[in-house]
Amino acid sequence: MAVQNSINTNVGSFVALRNLNTVNRGLDQIQNRVSTGLKVAGALDDASNFSIAQGIRGELRAIGAVTQGLNNAKGIGKVAIAGTTAISDLMQTVRQKLTELSNEGITTAQRSILSDDFDQLLSQAANFIDNAVFNGVNLLDTAGTSVNVNTLSNLAGGTLTLTAQDLRTQVGSLAAVSTGSASSAQAVLATQYSNLESVVNTALGSLGAEVRALELQTSFLEQISDATEEGLGNIVDADLARESAKLTAAQVQQQLSIQTLGIANQRPQTLLGLFG
Repeated sequence: MAVQNSINTNVGSFVALRNLNTVNRGLDQIQNRVSTGLKVAGALDDASNFSIAQGIRGELRAIGAVTQGLNNAKGIGKVAIAGTTAISDLMQTVRQKLTELSNEGITTAQRSILSDDFDQLLSQAANFIDNAVFNGVNLLDTAGTSVNVNTLSNLAGGTLTLTAQDLRTQVGSLAAVSTGSASSAQAVLATQYSNLESVVNTALGSLGAEVRALELQTSFLEQISDATEEGLGNIVDADLARESAKLTAAQVQQQLSIQTLGIANQRPQTLLGLFG
């Protein structure tokens, strides 16, 4: 190709400038990857992979929302278990008092003291139910506003349930009995106490199994979330070791391009020697 010696059109400068612009664009991309840690930070970097990544990010947020709901349900269930366990522990003393009241050999004064103790124990059991509230939900008091708690367990719409337990009715039934005689105390042991014991044991078994299911599902979702995060990273994360090497090379290319442009810009000056 013929070389044009012109001061108006410096072809070599144009070529050097294009090369410098190309190097600068590449350097900007590398610096963006290094600063963000992402090789796909936006749609301009890679439209298809960015679209995929955005979908995955949305899925991760949805998994996070499901996990948050499960954790809330676990709080409700664990508080209910704590209240039921407290009542279960208290019932051992309740049974002791009823057994003592079933003894015909105690005096009237002793029966009065034991009856007062019995009433206080049932009052405490009612307090346990009153306090078994988490986030406004009480699974142990179905006489109020308590209902089963259905919690979203996955992105497919599956649910896990915490079943409400009617301890209030049974505790109230036991608290309303008369223990004025040995025979009445014996009857209470055989009926109301036995009913409450059965309800409490059923509640412990049911709530324990349901909270365990919530914990297993939470753990599973955490594993799914971690695996999804890893997959997202494979799509969008930059290899910083590789990008560091590219950055060094691009910076050298930039310096050489600047020097080349400087040399090309000096070329018209050589034409002045023709007119000396």
